[in-house]
Amino acid sequence: MVEETEHDTSDGNVAAVPVEDWLSRARLLVPTALEKARSARGFAGRWKSIASKIERVPTCLSDLSTHPCFARHALCRELLQSVAATLSEAVELSDRCCGGDGGKLRMQSDLDALSGKLDLNLRDCGLLVKTGVLGEAGPPPASTPARPGEAEFSSSKLCELLARLQIGHAEAKHRALDGLLEAMREDGKSVMAVLCRSNVSALVHLLTASTPKVREKAATALCSLTESENCENLLVSEGVLPPLIRLLESGSLVAREKAVISLQRLSISADTARSIAGHGGILPLIEVCQVGDSTSQSAAAGALKNLSAVPEVRQSLADEGVVRVMINLLDCSVVSGSKAHAAECLQQLTSSNESLRRWVASEGGVRSLLAYIDGPSPQEAAVGALRNLVCSAPMDRLISLGLLPRLVHALKDGSPGAQQAAAAAICKITSSAEAKRTVGESGCTPLLVKMLEAKSNGAREAAAQAMASLMTHPHNAREAKKEEKGVANLVRLLDPTPQNTAKKYAVACLLVLSSSKRCKKMMVSHGGIGYLKKLAELDVPGARKLLERLQRGRLRSLLFARR
Repeated sequence: MVEETEHDTSDGNVAAVPVEDWLSRARLLVPTALEKARSARGFAGRWKSIASKIERVPTCLSDLSTHPCFARHALCRELLQSVAATLSEAVELSDRCCGGDGGKLRMQSDLDALSGKLDLNLRDCGLLVKTGVLGEAGPPPASTPARPGEAEFSSSKLCELLARLQIGHAEAKHRALDGLLEAMREDGKSVMAVLCRSNVSALVHLLTASTPKVREKAATALCSLTESENCENLLVSEGVLPPLIRLLESGSLVAREKAVISLQRLSISADTARSIAGHGGILPLIEVCQVGDSTSQSAAAGALKNLSAVPEVRQSLADEGVVRVMINLLDCSVVSGSKAHAAECLQQLTSSNESLRRWVASEGGVRSLLAYIDGPSPQEAAVGALRNLVCSAPMDRLISLGLLPRLVHALKDGSPGAQQAAAAAICKITSSAEAKRTVGESGCTPLLVKMLEAKSNGAREAAAQAMASLMTHPHNAREAKKEEKGVANLVRLLDPTPQNTAKKYAVACLLVLSSSKRCKKMMVSHGGIGYLKKLAELDVPGARKLLERLQRGRLRSLLFARR
């Protein structure tokens, strides 16, 4: 935890005292404080530790005072005043200890506090000298004129704010955090331009501060940083994930909201998603999905969706109960974003694992997905999840739940991805003659014919494959022959280029249609023979047979024409 003690700054205006005077005052106090610490009575172990820390002060003061930027920094002046105040306190406590003033417990507490202040002074001095904070926080030279319309938060001011996150007592850091948040609201790009690793580390450290308000503000600042893709690796490398996850478990409402939004953004990366799972983030995210407000719930569902994209994490998600939680979101959430994330999570969970498919189906996932697809514009994730599940439930059960009208709805009104997923689902459920007849009677054939014109090669392939499966049933073949654009669309899919993966299914469909003289004439008139010659050379199944039928029919037409 970040436990830091505030030094007394009530002995005058710090800025009015030259930094050299504070340096002299601190140096003069060192021998006195060291002598007092060594000669103090009682609490020998504590005083010995305090004395050893005071012995390190002169070296730190020397390092600080020889820095090129020493004389012109408010940070140096404030640090030296703090060191002087700490040394004065050491002298005072030694006198009290020798005089027997105060109780034993109070003296122990005061000595521990003094030791903590010395630690803080030594650490801050090291930061100023070694990490470049002192140089970063430097103001521009006095000769540099201010430009008209210059932003309120100049680069030097931002650097100083960021530096103050790393040094000083807790309240000073709190004030610096307020200033940083204001700067982020007014000019986030300028903040990003001066941000460095040590600043990010300081913000991450403040996520575990003892004060809830500081934790909230640090979480808010870091949440803003996660909006930048450039910061992701830096945040993760500085250890942001464990404290963010802990905030989900025990933070305030504001801290939890900012933490879960940050985790959602960071979890887009597969490596970071694995790390979140490895740090125990799954269960806290699930709990936020169940009890969080609408914003937090949606972000948590989004983070779990991102985790489900990583195959090796899926079983852990299921073991923690994510399936039931996602189905509940589909059924009960009033936030469209939460429902969309839930559907995508279920789609990814069921993409390659048969046991998880059966699990989702047994929990009522099919019914919930069908109800969600009933919306105005079905989306790919929900129809894709349904496609994954249709083989994990009996066909009669699927029919009774209303599967076919939902698939037709997706083909007609869904997004392009939803249409493709619906066509793929049709392929999966049409393994028997009865299923082919039932699906064909639902009215999907005209929609599949139209889908053959889709821009996406994957969508055209899915539509052609679904038609090839359906048309092996006579009823569906008759329906396809009635479609005005059916033949023309299928002939276009005979394109022999490698990018066209629908050509073998187009050949299969046209073979069925070639029993009709009218359809054969249309195939020839749309250039089918030229395409089929190339496909026959490529040994595409059925291409040679269809070519022979068309050429035979064409030859007969020529003979009759001559007569």
